[in-house]
Amino acid sequence: MIFEGLSDKLQGALGKLKSKGKLTEKDVKDAMREVKLALLEADVNFKVVKDFIKKVQERCVGQEVMTSLTPAQHVIKIVNEELTALMGDVQSKVMISSKPPTIIMMVGLQGAGKTTTSGKIGNYFKKQGKRPLLVACDVYRPAAIKQLQVVGEKLDIPVFNMGDKESPVNIAKAGLSHAIKNNNDLVIIDTAGRLHIDETLMDELKSIKTEIKPHEILLVVDSMTGQDAVNVSQSFDEALGLDGVVLTKLDGDTRGGAALSIRAVTQKPIKFIGMGEKLDDLEPFYPDRMASRILGMGDVLSLIEKAQESIDMEKAKELEQKMKKQDFDFEDFLAQMEQIENMGPLDKVLGMIPGMGNLKGQLGDVDLNGKEMKRTKAIIQSMTLEERRKPELLNASRKRRIAKGSGTSVQDINRLVKQLNEMKKMMKMFMGNQKGMKKRGALGGLPFFK
Repeated sequence: MIFEGLSDKLQGALGKLKSKGKLTEKDVKDAMREVKLALLEADVNFKVVKDFIKKVQERCVGQEVMTSLTPAQHVIKIVNEELTALMGDVQSKVMISSKPPTIIMMVGLQGAGKTTTSGKIGNYFKKQGKRPLLVACDVYRPAAIKQLQVVGEKLDIPVFNMGDKESPVNIAKAGLSHAIKNNNDLVIIDTAGRLHIDETLMDELKSIKTEIKPHEILLVVDSMTGQDAVNVSQSFDEALGLDGVVLTKLDGDTRGGAALSIRAVTQKPIKFIGMGEKLDDLEPFYPDRMASRILGMGDVLSLIEKAQESIDMEKAKELEQKMKKQDFDFEDFLAQMEQIENMGPLDKVLGMIPGMGNLKGQLGDVDLNGKEMKRTKAIIQSMTLEERRKPELLNASRKRRIAKGSGTSVQDINRLVKQLNEMKKMMKMFMGNQKGMKKRGALGGLPFFK
């Protein structure tokens, strides 16, 4: 889960305040000392931490908080507001030119995920009706052009390249001309990275910037490098003048130092965050939503957006009707699991639900990594279509065949059949109770039950 270490420590420090009916200045200072340590351990820039704690402490020891009926809630609200301000207050969007094409120049060091992120950004805007073109300007890294072509093919986005013998500046210019001729209204230039910042890299990027005049220069950095990501951002900004940052690998970052420091140190906004390896695992960065997630308050808006994007509403309605009629089989079970899978890992989804983000350690043997789901899918996919639709056909010999085909045991299959039957019973009980309450008028006032 993102920023898991930082999130646990901050929630722990602020949680202690909730048990106190009235807060003293010492209580606030003790809590802020813990918050300070948590931020420093998360590799947040020292000056950023110092300024943050000073601002929070000044606001927390004010008359309004100390005399409040719920002082602990006031303190948490202030921490939430200051965390949001630290990361940029509001969402910062990519500037779309009024005169197409919009040119986005992607820069960064090798290994940050720049080529994949170029494709992800193209895909993000393609979903919004844009016609992107990816331009392969990395002529140095072996197979960089091929990698961009593979990404483009998977996303059905055209890729312009001139091989690895032409200069990146000429490729960028030719790519822009190609976009204008072919009505591409968004051009994404994938430039070369280096293993470290050097003068040659910067000179080349400056030349490309001078020739094609991009509307946005986005720096791609690996969030897991912490303070190094902040230092890299400063160097690129001084040389090129960045318009924003894309943080990759945020789903694996338990600390959060880069996300909490970059905006404060460079004054450049984080525009997107990479949340996984799939080509649609890219999200716009919302400082307020991220602050809420860090403090365990969830992120309901992102969860709703994810559900709307991932779930086929027609299929969901069909499943609902089948469940109401208790006409629910393994074919439906499989469809339901695939809908849930589309939303991403379970621990990531839980992190968006208020109060659920810190449940990971309390759920014991509950599988949050999807292993159980994969095993269940393997069992259902080893059944014939007739067996999926008529689970009552599953006799001993069929179960042995399915177990062999899915690499599981007959006990696993018995458990799954029992689970399906229990779901049906629960639905029957639920529907019976619903009818009874409707008859008695208990729910008569709700439009859903009319």
